[in-house]
Amino acid sequence: MLRVTFLIPTLDRSGAEKQLVLLATGLPRDRIAPEVIVLTRSGPLEDDLHRADIPVTILGKRGKFDPRTLRTLKKRLRENPPDILHSWLFAANAYGRLATPRRRAFKTVVSERCVDSWKASWQLWLDRRLISCTDALLGNSESVATFYEQQGVPRSLISVIPNAVTPPPRPTTSRAEFLNSLGFTPETKLVGVIGRLAKQKRVDDLLWGMQVLRQAEPTARMLIIGDGPERAHLQQHARDVEVADFVNFLGHRDDAASLIHHLDAFWLGSGFEGMSNSLMEAMAAGTPVIASDIPPNRELITHGVHGYLANVGDGVAFAQYSVKLFQDPALRQSLSTAARDRMQSEFSVPRMIERHAAVYEELAKGAHAQA
Repeated sequence: MLRVTFLIPTLDRSGAEKQLVLLATGLPRDRIAPEVIVLTRSGPLEDDLHRADIPVTILGKRGKFDPRTLRTLKKRLRENPPDILHSWLFAANAYGRLATPRRRAFKTVVSERCVDSWKASWQLWLDRRLISCTDALLGNSESVATFYEQQGVPRSLISVIPNAVTPPPRPTTSRAEFLNSLGFTPETKLVGVIGRLAKQKRVDDLLWGMQVLRQAEPTARMLIIGDGPERAHLQQHARDVEVADFVNFLGHRDDAASLIHHLDAFWLGSGFEGMSNSLMEAMAAGTPVIASDIPPNRELITHGVHGYLANVGDGVAFAQYSVKLFQDPALRQSLSTAARDRMQSEFSVPRMIERHAAVYEELAKGAHAQA
């Protein structure tokens, strides 16, 4: 039985955390025994792990660098080494490799989930410094793989395993009931943004797009679902560009994924991504999508086939494509069907799980051969 220890900063309901839980709870338990170590704090996804009888340990890291947590992790890995240590996101990738003994009895895998152009020079330096402690780097898109190859990671260490998607559950209320709860009429055309409200998402560009859209389609309204450091700025920006009366900030919603079914168009304006879970969920739900024309989005969308791609920052294009969708039901159905079919055939959870399991087993086989 192969023992795999996952290491991640939190168990918040965010993209990387969702993917880890899908993977850990779906691994074939006759071949692989998983456990999860959380660096900083728990979150709502811990319940999913407990329901699957997966052990969870919370280390309670404080601040950016916590020597106590690093010592605790070192001790844990030395006294109870797994066969595979698989870390996710920068903090866990750094702590996991820093805690790895020089004479290690296990293989280390790191998951990078985004084209991390936000990283400071010291973070990129640390990534390079820890390459010698890395047996495999898993990116969730070719653009992420290329980014880390450019940072000095040998291509021989890099593999691409795309995110998996499960179709969002149906909402508990009808569209008519949902529109009524927001004070909207049944004729309303809904465009939606779902995700963390951070600068990389460029939601301010989409608010400009909403200003244009409401001129062409007076019934159009925008929902912004999620929270984050940019929320107050975006609410002020909505007032500045005179769309505040047409935009609803719903904040964090546990039912965010199910609300995708109520949208007439899903917008994603990010300047950079890894592989957007919310975009994939919208495609799996059959909701027409319009996304920024960046490499990871191009890996999901063929323009005009599965949805539309607009230049980064071009809010007007988001509005124009939305009007096109609103006015042509046959086009809308064609894009929706193609997107849904692609998610089902190429980005299934079983396929993602088996590809990870194959990486773990290949690394373990190599370790046994060296022993």
